[in-house]
Amino acid sequence: VIALSDYLAQIHANKNDCPPLYQRKIRETVGDGECIFGILDDYPDSSSFLDPDELQEIEKICVEWRWRLRSKAHRLSMVHGDFHPWNIMFREGTDFTVLDRSRGEWGEPADDITALAMNYIFYSVQKSLRLTGDLKDLFELFFENYLEKTGDDELLEVIAPFFAFRAVVVASPTWYPLLSDDVRRTIFNFLENVLASERFNYRDVNAYLD
Repeated sequence: VIALSDYLAQIHANKNDCPPLYQRKIRETVGDGECIFGILDDYPDSSSFLDPDELQEIEKICVEWRWRLRSKAHRLSMVHGDFHPWNIMFREGTDFTVLDRSRGEWGEPADDITALAMNYIFYSVQKSLRLTGDLKDLFELFFENYLEKTGDDELLEVIAPFFAFRAVVVASPTWYPLLSDDVRRTIFNFLENVLASERFNYRDVNAYLD
Protein backbone atom coordinates (compact mmCIF):
# COMPACT_ATOMS: atom_id res chain seq x y z
CA VAL A 1 0.00 0.00 0.00
CA ILE A 2 2.81 2.41 0.83
CA ALA A 3 4.64 1.60 -2.41
CA LEU A 4 1.52 2.09 -4.52
CA SER A 5 0.46 5.35 -2.88
CA ASP A 6 4.05 6.64 -3.03
CA TYR A 7 4.11 5.88 -6.75
CA LEU A 8 0.91 7.84 -7.34
CA ALA A 9 2.13 10.75 -5.25
CA GLN A 10 5.29 10.83 -7.36
CA ILE A 11 3.64 10.83 -10.79
CA HIS A 12 0.83 13.16 -9.73
CA ALA A 13 3.43 15.77 -8.75
CA ASN A 14 3.92 16.38 -12.49
CA LYS A 15 1.41 19.06 -13.49
CA ASN A 16 0.22 20.34 -16.86
CA ASP A 17 -1.34 23.73 -17.64
CA CYS A 18 -4.03 22.88 -20.18
CA PRO A 19 -7.60 23.69 -19.06
CA PRO A 20 -9.29 22.25 -22.20
CA LEU A 21 -7.59 18.91 -21.59
CA TYR A 22 -8.71 18.81 -17.95
CA GLN A 23 -12.27 19.64 -19.00
CA ARG A 24 -12.15 16.86 -21.56
CA LYS A 25 -10.98 14.32 -18.97
CA ILE A 26 -13.79 15.29 -16.59
CA ARG A 27 -16.33 15.12 -19.42
CA GLU A 28 -15.10 11.69 -20.48
CA THR A 29 -15.29 10.34 -16.92
CA VAL A 30 -19.00 11.14 -16.93
CA GLY A 31 -20.05 10.72 -20.55
CA ASP A 32 -17.56 8.50 -22.36
CA GLY A 33 -18.55 5.07 -23.61
CA GLU A 34 -15.92 3.44 -21.38
CA CYS A 35 -16.89 5.43 -18.30
CA ILE A 36 -20.06 6.18 -16.29
CA PHE A 37 -22.65 6.64 -19.05
CA GLY A 38 -21.23 3.84 -21.17
CA ILE A 39 -21.07 1.37 -18.28
CA LEU A 40 -24.65 2.22 -17.26
CA ASP A 41 -25.83 1.62 -20.83
CA ASP A 42 -24.74 -1.98 -20.34
CA TYR A 43 -26.98 -2.48 -17.30
CA PRO A 44 -30.24 -4.37 -17.94
CA ASP A 45 -33.41 -2.31 -18.37
CA SER A 46 -34.68 -3.53 -14.99
CA SER A 47 -32.74 -4.86 -12.03
CA SER A 48 -34.04 -6.21 -8.76
CA PHE A 49 -31.49 -4.22 -6.75
CA LEU A 50 -32.34 -0.87 -8.38
CA ASP A 51 -35.37 1.39 -8.16
CA PRO A 52 -37.05 2.57 -11.39
CA ASP A 53 -35.23 5.59 -12.87
CA GLU A 54 -32.38 5.23 -10.35
CA LEU A 55 -29.71 5.08 -13.05
CA GLN A 56 -31.18 8.16 -14.72
CA GLU A 57 -30.96 10.07 -11.44
CA ILE A 58 -27.35 8.99 -10.98
CA GLU A 59 -26.51 10.30 -14.43
CA LYS A 60 -28.11 13.67 -13.65
CA ILE A 61 -26.05 14.01 -10.46
CA CYS A 62 -22.87 13.08 -12.34
CA VAL A 63 -23.54 15.85 -14.87
CA GLU A 64 -23.81 18.29 -11.97
CA TRP A 65 -20.45 17.06 -10.74
CA ARG A 66 -18.92 17.61 -14.20
CA TRP A 67 -19.87 21.27 -14.06
CA ARG A 68 -18.62 21.53 -10.50
CA LEU A 69 -15.18 20.19 -11.43
CA ARG A 70 -14.54 21.53 -14.92
CA SER A 71 -12.96 24.78 -13.62
CA LYS A 72 -10.35 22.95 -11.51
CA ALA A 73 -7.79 22.70 -14.30
CA HIS A 74 -4.96 23.37 -11.84
CA ARG A 75 -5.37 19.71 -10.85
CA LEU A 76 -4.34 18.34 -14.27
CA SER A 77 -1.57 15.85 -13.49
CA MET A 78 0.38 12.97 -14.92
CA VAL A 79 -1.68 9.83 -14.28
CA HIS A 80 -1.75 6.15 -15.03
CA GLY A 81 -5.43 6.25 -15.98
CA ASP A 82 -6.50 2.71 -15.08
CA PHE A 83 -4.65 1.95 -11.85
CA HIS A 84 -6.52 -1.16 -10.72
CA PRO A 85 -5.02 -4.40 -9.32
CA TRP A 86 -5.06 -6.32 -12.61
CA ASN A 87 -2.80 -3.66 -14.17
CA ILE A 88 -0.19 -3.88 -11.39
CA MET A 89 2.38 -6.69 -11.47
CA PHE A 90 4.45 -7.25 -8.32
CA ARG A 91 7.71 -9.18 -8.43
CA GLU A 92 9.70 -9.44 -5.18
CA GLY A 93 8.75 -7.29 -2.21
CA THR A 94 7.39 -3.95 -3.38
CA ASP A 95 9.03 -3.99 -6.82
CA PHE A 96 6.22 -3.63 -9.37
CA THR A 97 5.39 -2.67 -12.93
CA VAL A 98 2.17 -1.04 -14.18
CA LEU A 99 0.41 -2.02 -17.41
CA ASP A 100 -2.24 -0.73 -19.82
CA ARG A 101 -1.93 3.05 -19.66
CA SER A 102 -4.74 3.29 -22.19
CA ARG A 103 -6.45 6.60 -21.40
CA GLY A 104 -3.64 9.07 -21.94
CA GLU A 105 -0.85 10.61 -19.88
CA TRP A 106 -2.77 13.44 -18.19
CA GLY A 107 -5.87 13.53 -16.04
CA GLU A 108 -7.36 13.97 -12.57
CA PRO A 109 -5.43 12.26 -9.73
CA ALA A 110 -8.72 11.12 -8.18
CA ASP A 111 -9.12 8.71 -11.09
CA ASP A 112 -6.01 6.75 -10.09
CA ILE A 113 -6.85 6.89 -6.39
CA THR A 114 -10.36 5.48 -6.82
CA ALA A 115 -9.30 2.86 -9.37
CA LEU A 116 -7.31 1.14 -6.64
CA ALA A 117 -9.17 2.19 -3.48
CA MET A 118 -12.53 0.92 -4.74
CA ASN A 119 -11.16 -2.62 -4.64
CA TYR A 120 -10.62 -2.60 -0.87
CA ILE A 121 -14.29 -1.71 -0.49
CA PHE A 122 -15.45 -4.16 -3.15
CA TYR A 123 -13.78 -7.24 -1.70
CA SER A 124 -14.73 -6.40 1.87
CA VAL A 125 -18.38 -5.79 0.92
CA GLN A 126 -18.50 -9.22 -0.70
CA LYS A 127 -17.60 -10.76 2.65
CA SER A 128 -19.62 -8.67 5.10
CA LEU A 129 -21.40 -5.77 3.34
CA ARG A 130 -19.03 -3.53 5.31
CA LEU A 131 -15.46 -2.25 5.05
CA THR A 132 -13.78 -4.10 7.90
CA GLY A 133 -10.60 -5.75 9.12
CA ASP A 134 -7.36 -5.68 7.15
CA LEU A 135 -9.04 -4.24 4.06
CA LYS A 136 -10.29 -1.27 6.07
CA ASP A 137 -6.79 -0.74 7.49
CA LEU A 138 -5.25 -0.89 4.02
CA PHE A 139 -7.84 1.48 2.56
CA GLU A 140 -7.22 4.09 5.24
CA LEU A 141 -3.43 3.70 5.06
CA PHE A 142 -3.56 4.20 1.30
CA PHE A 143 -5.36 7.53 1.72
CA GLU A 144 -3.33 8.66 4.72
CA ASN A 145 0.03 8.07 3.05
CA TYR A 146 -1.04 9.66 -0.23
CA LEU A 147 -2.46 12.76 1.45
CA GLU A 148 0.62 13.09 3.65
CA LYS A 149 2.96 12.86 0.66
CA THR A 150 0.97 15.21 -1.60
CA GLY A 151 -0.85 17.61 0.72
CA ASP A 152 -3.74 17.34 -1.76
CA ASP A 153 -6.62 17.91 0.62
CA GLU A 154 -8.75 19.09 -2.30
CA LEU A 155 -8.79 15.50 -3.54
CA LEU A 156 -11.52 14.71 -1.01
CA GLU A 157 -13.74 17.42 -2.54
CA VAL A 158 -13.47 16.19 -6.15
CA ILE A 159 -13.34 12.42 -5.73
CA ALA A 160 -17.06 11.58 -5.83
CA PRO A 161 -17.69 11.07 -9.59
CA PHE A 162 -14.54 8.97 -9.88
CA PHE A 163 -15.74 6.68 -7.11
CA ALA A 164 -19.07 6.54 -8.94
CA PHE A 165 -17.31 5.41 -12.12
CA ARG A 166 -15.44 2.61 -10.36
CA ALA A 167 -18.52 1.59 -8.39
CA VAL A 168 -20.75 1.15 -11.43
CA VAL A 169 -18.01 -1.03 -12.94
CA VAL A 170 -17.71 -3.43 -10.00
CA ALA A 171 -21.49 -3.56 -9.44
CA SER A 172 -22.14 -4.32 -13.11
CA PRO A 173 -24.10 -7.52 -13.82
CA THR A 174 -22.11 -7.82 -17.05
CA TRP A 175 -18.63 -7.53 -15.61
CA TYR A 176 -19.36 -9.32 -12.31
CA PRO A 177 -22.33 -11.63 -12.98
CA LEU A 178 -21.98 -13.73 -9.82
CA LEU A 179 -22.50 -10.97 -7.25
CA SER A 180 -25.55 -11.13 -5.01
CA ASP A 181 -28.13 -8.37 -5.12
CA ASP A 182 -27.28 -7.23 -1.59
CA VAL A 183 -23.65 -6.68 -2.61
CA ARG A 184 -24.70 -4.67 -5.67
CA ARG A 185 -27.18 -2.68 -3.58
CA THR A 186 -24.53 -1.86 -0.99
CA ILE A 187 -22.16 -0.64 -3.69
CA PHE A 188 -24.90 1.57 -5.13
CA ASN A 189 -25.60 2.92 -1.64
CA PHE A 190 -21.93 3.86 -1.47
CA LEU A 191 -21.79 5.63 -4.81
CA GLU A 192 -25.02 7.56 -4.26
CA ASN A 193 -24.09 8.66 -0.75
CA VAL A 194 -20.64 9.74 -1.92
CA LEU A 195 -22.15 11.72 -4.81
CA ALA A 196 -24.45 13.43 -2.31
CA SER A 197 -21.54 14.52 -0.09
CA GLU A 198 -19.55 17.72 -0.48
CA ARG A 199 -16.43 16.04 0.90
CA PHE A 200 -15.39 12.40 1.16
CA ASN A 201 -14.51 11.04 4.61
CA TYR A 202 -12.17 8.11 4.00
CA ARG A 203 -12.24 7.18 7.71
CA ASP A 204 -15.99 6.50 7.71
CA VAL A 205 -16.70 4.49 4.57
CA ASN A 206 -19.32 2.38 6.32
CA ALA A 207 -21.55 5.43 6.68
CA TYR A 208 -21.71 5.59 2.89
CA LEU A 209 -22.55 1.89 2.60
CA ASP A 210 -25.76 2.17 4.64
